Amino acid sequence: MSEVKKAVIPAAGLGTRFLPATKAQPKEMLPVVDKPAIQYVVEEAVAAGIDDILIITGRNKRTLEDHFDRNFELEHQLRTKGKTGDLADVVELAELADIHFVRQGEPLGLGHAVSVARKHVGSEPFVVMLGDDIMDDHSTVLSDMIKTYDETSSSVVALMEVPLEDIASYGCAAVEDRDGAVCRITEVVEKPAPEVAPSNLGVMGRYLFTPAIFEELEHVEPGVGGEIQLTDAIARLLSHEAVLGYVFSEGRFDIGKKLDYLRATVELALRREDLGPEFRAFLSSIVAREGLA
Repeated sequence: MSEVKKAVIPAAGLGTRFLPATKAQPKEMLPVVDKPAIQYVVEEAVAAGIDDILIITGRNKRTLEDHFDRNFELEHQLRTKGKTGDLADVVELAELADIHFVRQGEPLGLGHAVSVARKHVGSEPFVVMLGDDIMDDHSTVLSDMIKTYDETSSSVVALMEVPLEDIASYGCAAVEDRDGAVCRITEVVEKPAPEVAPSNLGVMGRYLFTPAIFEELEHVEPGVGGEIQLTDAIARLLSHEAVLGYVFSEGRFDIGKKLDYLRATVELALRREDLGPEFRAFLSSIVAREGLA
């Protein structure tokens, strides 16, 4: 049985890329088909065997807590109306895992948000999952990262090849000793310009850390905007212990981008047995009407 049983999900961001939709609601609660984005992330963690989840929140994020809590009034209404399927869905939400919440306090960057989890995580290995990245149901990235840790006891960072002209939007890793999907990270930098990037491997929103990352976060100096960068802490960790990369190529949706949010909604809806056939016919009619074929 794996030692990795805890996950940290930073969810304190303001979601400015989706204004005005996120002016009064958390970006993590934006629906993808009929579930809020953060539910996909939590379900992914649970499917990988994680049963203890800490969500780092900020101001105006109370709906995140409400979503994963019991709502007895709603449950009573559903039970009274005989909507057993909907009732089972909302009850199951509160039983997915042990879900805890803590506020970041100040918006001091991803690294700072992860550091807030130190007391909860303690001396155990743990996963960090970014809410802007959701994986489809067939993705085994997180499970494979956990398996890699179980075999090596090393931190693991998810990586994906991206067009070099886009690398400035990501953390970027140089690697060596690649064996299939697993490699050893030798350097990591935050959002480099394409001409100085050490590779085209972008850091994606899944990390598995040993507790040693907390010591490195304590010594990271604030960067641009006064933020504590998680990438800088990983760079420091490299000098003390091995950090592995896990390279994958599909199954990820970056729903922090509007176009990818729309793509995720379309692709995930098409895979639904209850929605897919009718939705596919609708999309086909649009293609025919607009002459896009």
